[in-house]
Amino acid sequence: MARRPRRNHSPAFKAKVALAALKGDKTMSELATQFDVHPNQIKQWKDQLLDGVTDVFDDKPKVSKEPAIDVKSLHAKIGQLTLENDFLGEALAKAGLLGSAKK
Repeated sequence: MARRPRRNHSPAFKAKVALAALKGDKTMSELATQFDVHPNQIKQWKDQLLDGVTDVFDDKPKVSKEPAIDVKSLHAKIGQLTLENDFLGEALAKAGLLGSAKK
C-alpha cells in the first residue's frame, strides 16, 4: 500500500474542521471521513482552538513579532557608507570619470 504524500492544510481549513469537532454533531470518525483527515489530527486542531480561544478576549495588546531596531548599529553603517561614498566620489573626480564632482 503506497503512502499518501504529506499534505499542508490551510489555517482556514483547520479552523473549519476544529469548529465542526467542537460542535459535537458528528463523531470524530465521521468528521475524519468527511474531511479526509485522521481523527488524531482533528483532536489536535480542536485542542489548539480551545487553547487559543482565550487570546480572543484578552485585553492586553499583542506583542509585535518585529525585531527590535538597533539604532546605534544603523548610525554606524550610515557613517561607513557616507565615508565610502565620499572617498569613491573624490577618486572618480581625480580620475576624471565623474563629470560634476563636488569640490
